[in-house]
Amino acid sequence: MVSVSDPGEVSYFEVGMQVDWALFEEENALLVAEGKRPAVGVPANPIYLPAPDEAARAFVKAFQTPPIRRGEPWLHESILHSITVIIYAFFFSSLLGVPLGILCGTFALFSRLIEPFVDFIRYMPAPAFGALAVAFLGINDAPKVTIIFIGTFFQMVLVVGNTTRQLDPSLLEAAQTLGANKKRLVTRVIIPGILPNLYRDMRILLGWAWTYLIVAELIGASSGISYFINQQAKYRNYDNVFAAIVMIGIIGLTTDQVLGWFEGRLFPWESGQRSGLFMRVQKMVGAIRRMGDRKPQPEPSKESHL
Repeated sequence: MVSVSDPGEVSYFEVGMQVDWALFEEENALLVAEGKRPAVGVPANPIYLPAPDEAARAFVKAFQTPPIRRGEPWLHESILHSITVIIYAFFFSSLLGVPLGILCGTFALFSRLIEPFVDFIRYMPAPAFGALAVAFLGINDAPKVTIIFIGTFFQMVLVVGNTTRQLDPSLLEAAQTLGANKKRLVTRVIIPGILPNLYRDMRILLGWAWTYLIVAELIGASSGISYFINQQAKYRNYDNVFAAIVMIGIIGLTTDQVLGWFEGRLFPWESGQRSGLFMRVQKMVGAIRRMGDRKPQPEPSKESHL
């Protein structure tokens, strides 16, 4: 592409207009042949691959630049809308998927009834349900939440079920020996026993929810960060497009790191990190042991020598 700096005597060229290089050369050749003043331009490439510094500046510029058309959302409004859709979809998916997964991993009856159906549905691409979601739920956020729900729920049931089956069977045997019934096995042994691994599974599944966001937001009325990306692409502001894509990665990475920080505090025995309370208790136990080691031993009596 060529950015026109002087249209010359080409009637439809304008300053700043971007035209194809072949067309630019063709028009200039005709002007030169007719003895007219040719157009002047500079290369406008790369159009679709902006320089790294341009994409970096777009991180600030995209937040400060108002929407081109009235009624369009600002970038921060688009990001907040996308986060809201993710929260709703993942909440409903977890609300149903985690209990079903635990039941499938604990009881063979639930596994035989639920998992074949779930395994069948999970191979169907979630965007394929987009038309049905719009037909039943309208064009607002409900279809978007539904697509992300479908993309994570069926995977979640199988992942949580597999995590539940990996619980140490000796814990179950010990609880049964002490007289625990099925309800207590689930609430007092299985759920506490799988919590660390379940927490890590949910972190991974939350990443899957973000991967379905772009497709989901294009269903029905376009909205969120996906709408911003598409609009900037139409206006050929590709530096903003790259900045928005990187923003999604930054939001996902930041969320995962925050959840990882909480994991170290919630399950210190799993991650190797120790909370302040755990460290104080550990130091206290160590001090007591050292005091016991330094305690003088009683001298042997004469009877013992006899």
